[in-house]
Amino acid sequence: MKVEQIETAVEEIHPQVIAWRRHLHAHPELSFEEVETSAYVVEQLQVMEGIEVTRPTKTSVVGRLKGLAGAGKTIAMRADMDALPIQEDVDEPYRSKNDSVMHACGHDGHTSMLLGVAKVLSDARENLVGEYVFLFQHAEEVPPGGAIEMVRAGVLNGVDHVLGMHLWSIEKLGKMQLTVGPMSAASDIFDVKIIGKSGHASAPDDAIDALAIAAQIVSNLQMIVSRSLSPLQSGVLSITRFRSGEAYNVIPQEATFGGSVRALTEEVRETIKEKIEQISDMVAKAHGATIEFHYEYGYDPVYNDETLMPIVEKTLRQFEDLEIEYIEPMLGGEDFSAFSNVVPSCYIGVGALKERDGKYYPHHHPKFEIHEDAFKNGMRYFLSVATTLAQQ
Repeated sequence: MKVEQIETAVEEIHPQVIAWRRHLHAHPELSFEEVETSAYVVEQLQVMEGIEVTRPTKTSVVGRLKGLAGAGKTIAMRADMDALPIQEDVDEPYRSKNDSVMHACGHDGHTSMLLGVAKVLSDARENLVGEYVFLFQHAEEVPPGGAIEMVRAGVLNGVDHVLGMHLWSIEKLGKMQLTVGPMSAASDIFDVKIIGKSGHASAPDDAIDALAIAAQIVSNLQMIVSRSLSPLQSGVLSITRFRSGEAYNVIPQEATFGGSVRALTEEVRETIKEKIEQISDMVAKAHGATIEFHYEYGYDPVYNDETLMPIVEKTLRQFEDLEIEYIEPMLGGEDFSAFSNVVPSCYIGVGALKERDGKYYPHHHPKFEIHEDAFKNGMRYFLSVATTLAQQ
């Protein structure tokens, strides 16, 4: 589609996108529970001409649209639909009607934008080449995530590229953030249990103090990133949980701690994992204790294909009011990685900062808000890049 066509279509659909967003914002649902949300998406898609609707999983939706102007590539676009277990603290007509559930990450905006994109492409299908797949994904917020379930259900069969994006409440309106290569980090969790020997607090020589041993292990683990990784590599190891003992006069038999691992490469991820287990085991054995180690892999890094990014940048620069910025990878997790692991993909950030009471609030905050004009920029990205890639 030409820039002029996209601009006109986006302006026309924007009020409807806002209406969709406000309905979804008022009726949020948690991960794997998006029953009403997915039904609402199906209802909107079914009245759009030429879109075939399927349900690959219980709470996800896929729409497929074939262009009528000839063969081309198949381009998928993804929007996540789930909300968070947060009590909303705002006074808006469209505030959450569901107690302790809130769209505090912008997924309501993602879903509404993709509905708008589907409508625009449906109306323009006679002049489109290629095929367009609309992935309305469940459960982005909770590992193992909904994306991997959709991939296993075959939603990427025949797809050449996948496009994704995220609205950023802390970046100004009009900013489009691009990254080449890793865009987000692998995000894993772990637990270590130290098993010693209980004893009376007055006789520590008759005990094996699991708490003291755990404290030594935690201190030693801080050396992993600074001494086991190259200075040119990036990784994060954070201890976030520590539990041991109940009584003041009893040396505890067990202590448990756990935390988070973030890495941009599989090599760093595995190094950190191996070192956590190795150091924990060696320190515990040195003091007569044993350990139980549990490591849970979360999302893989999202990877932006190097060959796609020049096309994305060139396409977005056609919109003169957009500010294109290349940024460093973020160390947050995103299950869009399940898609980027399978086909060449692109995932970008879209500025959506909106002040509330003279302040702006980050994602996952009870006062979180996004600028609804940012929906136009998200749709411009999807429409321009998808139709450009379909013709490559």
